[in-house]
Amino acid sequence: MTATLYHDNINTAIGYLTVCVDEQGRVCFLFFSRSPAGGKHFHYKHDAAAVKNAVGQLSEYFAGKRKDFHLPLHPHGTPFQQKVWESLKTIPYGITASYADIAVKIGQPRAVRAVGNAAGRNPVPVIIPCHRIIRSDGSPGGYAGGIEAKKYLLNLEGAG
Repeated sequence: MTATLYHDNINTAIGYLTVCVDEQGRVCFLFFSRSPAGGKHFHYKHDAAAVKNAVGQLSEYFAGKRKDFHLPLHPHGTPFQQKVWESLKTIPYGITASYADIAVKIGQPRAVRAVGNAAGRNPVPVIIPCHRIIRSDGSPGGYAGGIEAKKYLLNLEGAG
């Protein structure tokens, strides 16, 4: 059975983002493009009203007027990924942490590479702030939206 996701686009300083919510209004995906790409298990329907709250909060964030998101989320992933994503949500605006910091925080200090992989598969970037994760040497590391987008977000928050 395919679930319906509702989506709309927002033009930001890092390019177009597509926000997708489920039938309960929970944000499931945020894509770095104008079109949803979440897989065959979903039917996508354009509906600006359904994602109005998420688009509004993202607009405020990119305008420098919002530091925290207050949105219901429903990211799809494994239990380990969910644990990493929950930990990422605790990193405050303007602060960075390393992959090793997150591995320790979730009680698996040797899982640094797995933490990096989970962060890279974050289906709701920006809102779940994987851009705040950097390498232990202080370098930015990777980012699904591209390194320039990551640098932009860190600078926007005063952490770059």
